[in-house]
Amino acid sequence: MDTEKKKNIVGMIFAILGGIFWGVSGVCGQFLFQNKEVTARWLVPVRLSTAGFFLLCYFMIRNREKAMEVWKDKRNARDVVIYGLAGLMFCQFSYFQTIEWSNAGTATVIQYLGPALIVVYVCASTRRKPERKEVISVILALGGIFLIATHGNPGTLVLSQRALIMGLLSAVSVVIYTVQPGRLLKQFNAPLILAWGMLIGGIVLSVVFQPWNHMPIVDWEMITVLLYIILFGTMTGFSLYMQSVKLIGSVKASLFACVEPVAATVLSAVWMKVQFAPIDLLGFVMIIATIFILAIPTKKHAARQGRVSVRKRY
Repeated sequence: MDTEKKKNIVGMIFAILGGIFWGVSGVCGQFLFQNKEVTARWLVPVRLSTAGFFLLCYFMIRNREKAMEVWKDKRNARDVVIYGLAGLMFCQFSYFQTIEWSNAGTATVIQYLGPALIVVYVCASTRRKPERKEVISVILALGGIFLIATHGNPGTLVLSQRALIMGLLSAVSVVIYTVQPGRLLKQFNAPLILAWGMLIGGIVLSVVFQPWNHMPIVDWEMITVLLYIILFGTMTGFSLYMQSVKLIGSVKASLFACVEPVAATVLSAVWMKVQFAPIDLLGFVMIIATIFILAIPTKKHAARQGRVSVRKRY
């Protein structure tokens, strides 16, 4: 087997594993919400603070000066804080709050509206007309969320209003998470920026929600699931995905990582006994299909510099 083929296979495996770890993490959150008196206001600050702390410790041990370099420039420091609050913290909280108010499968798929919203943002900010595939993707995304929320009946809201609103906010947060740290990622290691963002977001959420005032049911199940969310759903999942991007590129990696909503939906049904109607599954397929459509290369698209890549949000 030649080196290039081996690199593609390894990159594909890493992206798929990362997607599965993320999908399972969402369902683990749902398990905690339903069985251990955990809330998103408790889970997200604990998850972000713990994962950010350990990731940052790793970088500090390797090279403390390099880990602190981001704070030497005022603009970089400002961007890290914005990323940690408006990007990472907003993204994580809205996602897990949507899970708490609905289920992991639905919340994960709704968040995959993000790439379609990124298309809208890029077209608006660059004042260009959308390509045909971008128009199709946005229409499919809107159609998918319509089916999930109403089951095709405009007068009926199947998904609770608060879950729908929070889910849409989580999709908006993907746009912020993807676009805002672009300048930082050109200068620094992506996991380092992630570590600082997690720690900042986790500390702020801890101050706001004070999770120490509400302790959930602590037993071996709760500890095991929480450790999975922190170690595999956050640190390992992101690391695998970023390594996949390095090996096979962001477009291919994002396609293989689309196993995430599939894993979340299947596990929600099997483990958490969530029942999805056929029209829900159709809406899921419509939204996930936007990723594949946006990944179709075109001459015009390839020639344009600054092409939007679908980055993961964890």
